[in-house]
Amino acid sequence: MSSSRTPNSPAGRPEATTAEPEFSRHASAIVESTRVGARTRVWAFAHILPKAVIGEDCNICDHVFVENDVVVGNRVTVKCGVQLWDGIRLEDDVFVGPNATFTNDPFPRSRQRPAAFAQTIVRHGASIGANATILCGLTIGQGAMVGAGAVVTADVPANAVVAGNPAQIMGYANTDVHQLEPPAETAKVPVERLAVGNVAIYRLPAVRDLRGSLVVAELGKQLPFEPKRFFVVHDVPSRHVRGEHAHRTLHQFLVCLKGELSLVVDDGSRRQEVRLRGPEIGVYLPPMVWGTQYRFSPDAVLLVLASEVYDPADYVRDYEEYRKLTGSQTQN
Repeated sequence: MSSSRTPNSPAGRPEATTAEPEFSRHASAIVESTRVGARTRVWAFAHILPKAVIGEDCNICDHVFVENDVVVGNRVTVKCGVQLWDGIRLEDDVFVGPNATFTNDPFPRSRQRPAAFAQTIVRHGASIGANATILCGLTIGQGAMVGAGAVVTADVPANAVVAGNPAQIMGYANTDVHQLEPPAETAKVPVERLAVGNVAIYRLPAVRDLRGSLVVAELGKQLPFEPKRFFVVHDVPSRHVRGEHAHRTLHQFLVCLKGELSLVVDDGSRRQEVRLRGPEIGVYLPPMVWGTQYRFSPDAVLLVLASEVYDPADYVRDYEEYRKLTGSQTQN
């Protein structure tokens, strides 16, 4: 590896009065860009075009090609055989596995260039496995994990683990699965507190006889707030995800009336997952807890009680904004 210098100026031109950080490159690498960050290593047969921007402490491995309209953040690893085409944005701490494939034109034709290439964004700390294919114009969420060989055809939520063709959500990274206690045990302690943001699981009283079954919840006992609205979620394709937001002031109470689904709760520092089956379990979701529902069974029916009427301003739908509001630290 030989050592090269790269300027600090935003325009990519040397400044006589500014010390220039160094990056290193293999003798067979072609680095035409003057905007490669300090301590970045560029390995054999890599080719970086003039207008590309590469951050600090990156590892650009053998046979990587980087086009002009590409921005790579700090501490990014791009393994062998990857091409970063115009419109690709890799934020800090991203990992791209060997031979992963990005695209930037949904309908490519030889010698026909679109007016603008679609932009694909891989958010902070996300990882893309070997041989995965990422269709253009998508966002891979912060901390997400794309499995080897996956074909990603839709945006990937923050922290989601996806695999398959087309890619589907298999779980969430760094998430503790909370196992519900059996009814005999929870009859003694009807409320279980989770480790995430005051989320609580209520065991709802059930009465059964020959006429059928009845489940009940009373204000002040099983309902921790007075509902002003309810909505029902049903007929959800099993691979689809619901929720993916937090509320600023709204309280919610979730009951899976029929079938089953998984609920992931996240306070920005920790995540837990609960599998809800049937109407005897209710989950209290307080304000400023990020909630996601997925893995719906085909017959799942989810009842949600809300403390206020609908207010779109109360929603926090962007996970990065949510983490800023909660002041949480970066989570990989």
